[in-house]
Amino acid sequence: MTSDQRPALAAGDYTLGTDLPVTRLGFGSMQLTGPGVWGDPKDPDEAVRVLRRAVELGVNFIDTADSYGPAVAEPLIKRALHPYPDGLVIATKAGLTRTGPDQWVPVGRPEYLRQQVELSLRFLGVDRIDLLQLHRIDPKVPLADQVGALKELREEGKIRHIGLSEVSIADVEEAAKVAPIVSVQNLFNLANRTAEPLLDYAAEHGIGFIPWYPLATGRLAQGDGPLATLAEQRGVSPSQLALAWLLKRSPAMLPIPGTSSVAHLDENVRAATIELSDAEFDILSRAV
Repeated sequence: MTSDQRPALAAGDYTLGTDLPVTRLGFGSMQLTGPGVWGDPKDPDEAVRVLRRAVELGVNFIDTADSYGPAVAEPLIKRALHPYPDGLVIATKAGLTRTGPDQWVPVGRPEYLRQQVELSLRFLGVDRIDLLQLHRIDPKVPLADQVGALKELREEGKIRHIGLSEVSIADVEEAAKVAPIVSVQNLFNLANRTAEPLLDYAAEHGIGFIPWYPLATGRLAQGDGPLATLAEQRGVSPSQLALAWLLKRSPAMLPIPGTSSVAHLDENVRAATIELSDAEFDILSRAV
């Protein structure tokens, strides 16, 4: 295929740890579930088409979690893509349990994390999870115990690498005393950059930064806002520009925009081909 047919490749690669290269523009599977990230999607066949299309477009990094559904996104990924093509990296998470739509409760007891990793192995149809992320730190359980459980699973060959989600620099440093941390996943987008110190720390220490909710652009994309204005000038969508800004912001940035629509997926992935000038990047950076 040509690069035009696999536009995700234009984003370049990032190596997690020292041995796990991923396309810098990935795909997040949270939206492949029902309302409130609860239950099955309205159109499971379309969800399968989205996943297959992502791989066709050059994406080799898919982010998911045991709690998406719960136990809906992981089986969908298996249905759509198993047996997995060489080089496809599936990152999943454990540490949040669900009591209903839009309800998320941290549970970091070692026995629970172990149970969920075993279930993820089964649901994904793999012998080893490439990247297992602690979905949230459970404040009722020592962090060393939570990361320690994942370290044991890694030593058993069931996890390749360990990541964290929604953490501070101090959390990363504490966790790294127990086991190597190769990625962090925090809320970050053009309009919300509160995690910027963590992003810079991650880039400096060889840790991948996975921004969740990467397309929240709000008023920047409305009317005559700077994002909308520049998007019109470039002949692209505001969402594409927002993703292009993320990719230019840091070489450690690994956006995972999600969608339940093939058409929207195509638009998102083609953002990898957009090169912002330094002046355009600065205009968008100053907009908030």
